[in-house]
Amino acid sequence: MLKRIWLLFINTFTISLTANSGYAMLGVIKNRFVDKYGWFSKEEMEDYIALAQSCPGPIACSSSMIIGYQSCGVLGALASVLGVIIPPFIMMIIVTFFYTFISTNQYVRIFINGMQIGVCAMLLDVVLGLFSGVVKFNKLFYYVIVLLSFLYVRLTDYSIFFLALICILIAVIKSLLIKKEVDNRL
Repeated sequence: MLKRIWLLFINTFTISLTANSGYAMLGVIKNRFVDKYGWFSKEEMEDYIALAQSCPGPIACSSSMIIGYQSCGVLGALASVLGVIIPPFIMMIIVTFFYTFISTNQYVRIFINGMQIGVCAMLLDVVLGLFSGVVKFNKLFYYVIVLLSFLYVRLTDYSIFFLALICILIAVIKSLLIKKEVDNRL
């Protein structure tokens, strides 16, 4: 158990150290804990990521907390969250200490611009991974929901909170209709 807690901390620490954002971390987290260690199935990880997206706060903290808790309970969640939080905390201290040098250095600018390309690739991997859950069902209904959600985000200035409420309402209605259909068959 302690070995697994240590592995959670070390892995989330190194992922947080090398990934540039919470969403970019999701693909790496999935690869590490599904493909490398086999602690979770791909479907379980997709469920955890969906759950983490619905939680308030940074996605990196939410997802690591859920994964840690599912692996080793409260101690696993604590180890995972600390592993995710410590690297950015240390980096922010360093950046604030050397801000003048960092903000005017052309090589730092080149490095940051190069990192943006890698972040785009990681985000694309996460989006494709999440979309594979929609493709798995291969129903027009899910494709329409994805398209309408995308259009809502791109074309309106309303909060995503309202989109989440609408999706929850649609899911509840769909579940009730399915339950009614099953009851009618029996």
